Amino acid sequence: MTEAVREKAGLNAEGRAYIRKMTHPIYFRMGMLLKLPSAAFWRLKVKSLSLEKCQITIPYAWRTQNPFKSIYFAAMAGAAELSTGALCQLGMAGKGRFSMLVVDFRAEYYKKADRKITFTCNQGMELIKLVDSLGVGDSDKLTMVSAGTNPEGEEVAKFFVTWSVKRKS
Repeated sequence: MTEAVREKAGLNAEGRAYIRKMTHPIYFRMGMLLKLPSAAFWRLKVKSLSLEKCQITIPYAWRTQNPFKSIYFAAMAGAAELSTGALCQLGMAGKGRFSMLVVDFRAEYYKKADRKITFTCNQGMELIKLVDSLGVGDSDKLTMVSAGTNPEGEEVAKFFVTWSVKRKS
């Protein structure tokens, strides 16, 4: 991708810096400790982050386990929300001031989450289009889907996170 194409698609200098911070293990962990301590406690990790998608992994360990020997639903919800929220942050990076808020959340569970789970959201470009369409004071909503899969590729859960995004002056 050329620099001009990256700029047009939303990957400006601030976006590149955001990706570097989110994918660097030490910077990510420090940021989570300061801003989202539960994510640090659960040992969430960014597997990948690009304009198109974000993948967050959550281990199956004592920190994330419930009494039924599977990953606690709230821990999975945190990983799913982070996969969508990171795309929101990346889509807004360097484009002015915005506020964002989760206004709806829904989950579907299909299998027992008893191994490391990877949550993937593929709606980065859709989010960028929404962000770029907003004028000052405008707001809009987008429901982003994050699917959680086990190492075998089986879908264990799907989360629907609706973000409200508003461009500030």
